[in-house]
Amino acid sequence: MTTSYDPSGVHPVIGVDAGTTTLREADHLIRDLTTSLALPPGTVACTHLIRTDTRRGTAVSLELPDPESAAEAWRHLTESETPQGDQQAAAEAAAEHTARRSGRAVLFPGAEHLTGTIPLSDLLERTAIDRVIVVGATSGETPAPVTPVHTQDHVRPEWREGHLVLALVPAPGNTLTPFEVPNPTPCCADHG
Repeated sequence: MTTSYDPSGVHPVIGVDAGTTTLREADHLIRDLTTSLALPPGTVACTHLIRTDTRRGTAVSLELPDPESAAEAWRHLTESETPQGDQQAAAEAAAEHTARRSGRAVLFPGAEHLTGTIPLSDLLERTAIDRVIVVGATSGETPAPVTPVHTQDHVRPEWREGHLVLALVPAPGNTLTPFEVPNPTPCCADHG
């Protein structure tokens, strides 16, 4: 793993590149880091698509809730590090997350409440998600707070212009579901 760390912020961000190539691999890396680093509540962990001169794939960023927990995570990462990632990729992931320009959140405050079917109001009130957009909806059209959201136990909001935004799509019965589905079928899977 290769890491990048800027401790200057109120909520320090660590970039990690472990050579993952897909979002699924990056999701698993975040779950592994959550356990191995004992990440505290309030941590925001994101995946980032990376393109550097030497690497194309995914890297992750970890925003810790306080400088002490960030320093501890950094110490653990650097002590157990076996370099296999790209320093530029780790730095890019950390920079994008710090600026809140991009990043697909896998771990964020309130994510544990996003299971099964819940009202849209709960999704917004009980999590760090700032707002939702409904793909294909008329601009400015907002779903009712009581609209059921089928989470599929897979909710991945993204940083957009400084806000954590979840893209939803209409589903049967006047409900909504996240745009990103768990375990998507790879393109051309049935063309083998």
